[in-house]
Amino acid sequence: MADLPTATERFINGILPENPVYRQLLGLCPTLAVTNSLKAAITMAGAVGFVLLCANVITSLIRNLLKPHLRIVVFTLTIATFVTIADRFLAAYLYQMSKTLGPYIPLIIVNCIIICRCEVCASKQSPLVAATDAVGQSLGFGIALSSIAAIREILGTGALLGLRIMPASWPDWVIMVLPPGAFLTFGLLLGTVNWITARRGGKKTA
Repeated sequence: MADLPTATERFINGILPENPVYRQLLGLCPTLAVTNSLKAAITMAGAVGFVLLCANVITSLIRNLLKPHLRIVVFTLTIATFVTIADRFLAAYLYQMSKTLGPYIPLIIVNCIIICRCEVCASKQSPLVAATDAVGQSLGFGIALSSIAAIREILGTGALLGLRIMPASWPDWVIMVLPPGAFLTFGLLLGTVNWITARRGGKKTA
């Protein structure tokens, strides 16, 4: 496995070079659904990060026991265990946020980001590498959700985390906190990321 990325490389790649949302286009359901407010986006990113870290470490610890035809089932059961913990924690200590996020917390079970990292990294490398990979991917996911949510909340309500950002005369763009706003913001940010990547690639080639 000497040709596989190191722990440091896994961590760095997860933040930007292999960002799960902007580069791999994974986890788009919660990305579009819960980013109408920054608080909800941060909570979702935290829940996904917790589940991803725990699932990656457990999968790595049992990687030598995994059978090829059963690995997806094992991944799913492992993920479901920690999703249940996250869901019950939110219901107990952040009830209103739990109600706001609704079914999207249980749906973390089938989040492609987590299953992908279990398959690509955790099932092949040590717990340390799996843990750093999870942290990097979680940070990347959190950055993506936060960037989309911040733009939508500011333009849609003129405020951010309850604090007024835009002047009182600012006409709130209600569409930005509705589903069309999610697609519009994501599309513009994704296009910007691709444009920056293409420019950097062109400079390196030159």
